[in-house]
Amino acid sequence: MNVSLYTNYIIAVIIVVASVIMAKLVYYMLRAFVLKITKKTKTSLDDKILKALERPMFYAIILTGIYIGLKCISIISSYESLIHTIFGLIGIGIGLWAIVGVVNTFVAWYLEKQRLTRVQKTVFLSIRNIIDIIIYIIAFLFILHLFNIELTPILASLGIGGLAIALALQSTLSNYFAGLYMATDGSIKIGDYIELENGLKGYVEKIGWRSTKMRTLPNNLVVIPNSKLAESIITNYYDPTEEMSVVIPCGVAYDSDLEKVEKVTKDVAKKVLKNTEGGVKDFEPFIRYNKFGDSNIEFSIILRVKNFVSKYIITHEFIKELMKAYNKNKIEISWPVRKIYRGN
Repeated sequence: MNVSLYTNYIIAVIIVVASVIMAKLVYYMLRAFVLKITKKTKTSLDDKILKALERPMFYAIILTGIYIGLKCISIISSYESLIHTIFGLIGIGIGLWAIVGVVNTFVAWYLEKQRLTRVQKTVFLSIRNIIDIIIYIIAFLFILHLFNIELTPILASLGIGGLAIALALQSTLSNYFAGLYMATDGSIKIGDYIELENGLKGYVEKIGWRSTKMRTLPNNLVVIPNSKLAESIITNYYDPTEEMSVVIPCGVAYDSDLEKVEKVTKDVAKKVLKNTEGGVKDFEPFIRYNKFGDSNIEFSIILRVKNFVSKYIITHEFIKELMKAYNKNKIEISWPVRKIYRGN
C-alpha cells in the first residue's frame, strides 16, 4: 500500500470519527442547553420538536462524515456514482423521518392542547394523513430524480390521471370537503338540534365524510349529503346555549281587566315553569300586549325552557293551566265575531 493511499485512509477514518464525536456533541448540547432554554418558554411545542429532531440530526451528521470520508479515498472514486446514490437514498430517508416526526409531534401537541370533539379530532388526523401522503410523494419524486428518471412525463401523466379521477369523484370530493368544513367550523355538532331552511328538524347524529345523519322527533333517520347541508341555511337551537325562549300567542275579550289578565297569566306561567320538567325555574315570565284583534286584545306570553324539545310539554301544560285560571277568574277569550249591517 503506497503512502498516499494510506494517508487517505487515515484522513477518512479521522473524518468519520470526528463526525461521530460532533454528532454526540450536538446531541448532548441539545439535551444540556437548548432543551433547558425551550423548557422556559410558554409552550411545550418547541421542546417536543427538538426531541423529534434529535436522532435524525445525530444520524445526518454521521452520514455526512462517512460520505466525506469515503470521497477522500481515491481508490473508490470509480464507484462515486453508486456511493452518491446510496447516500442520497439514506439522506432522503433521514429527511423524511425528521419531517414526518415534526408533523406528528405538532399534531399530537395540538390534539393534547385543544379541546376538540371526536369528529374534529378525526378530521384533524385525516388532514395529517393527507399531509403525510404529500410528504411521501415529494420524497418519492426526489428518489426518481436521484436515479436520473425524467419527471416531466410522469408529472404530466399524473396530471391527466388526477384530472380524470377528480372529475369522476367530483361529487364525493365535494361532500368530503364539505364534511371537513362543517366539522372544523363547529357551527353544528353531534347532538345539536337543528332546523334546515326547508323546515326539516332533528338531532345531528353523525357527521361523516360523505353525509350527515339527522334523527327527527318521530325517530326517522334522514341522510343529507354534506355539500347540500353546507349550502343550506341552518338554525341551530343548541348554539350558543340550549336554553331558549318560547313565545305563546293569546288574546282576551275587549272588556277584560288587562292588569288582572297580566297578573293571572304570569302566575300561571311561573307555576308551570316551576313544576314542569324542562322549564327554567328561576325565569321571570312576562307578557306583551301587541295588537287590537278582530275579537280580542292580543298578546304574547314569553317563557323560558331548557331546550327546544321541552317547549312542547311546557306549551301543553301552560295552555291547560291558563284555561283553568281564566275560567276561575272570569276572563274571557272571545270567539270571532262579525257584525252585518243591512241597508234599508
